[in-house]
Amino acid sequence: MAFEDVTAEAGILLTRMQNEPEDRHEIYLQLREKLNELRAFGMPVPQDLLDFEAALEAEFSSEQDVSK
Repeated sequence: MAFEDVTAEAGILLTRMQNEPEDRHEIYLQLREKLNELRAFGMPVPQDLLDFEAALEAEFSSEQDVSK
């Protein structure tokens, strides 16, 4: 898969996350999948997406800790 295709799909997921906040966790999982595709093919992952992934991971991790 081409780098441009994966980054375009990531952009679509980010837009969906803004427009469909009730599905944030599902969209986050799909975003992680796309970023993992980039990593698997040795393609660079843009720093802003890495930062965003880390922020979302922290957000969902803290939500999970609260629910315990």
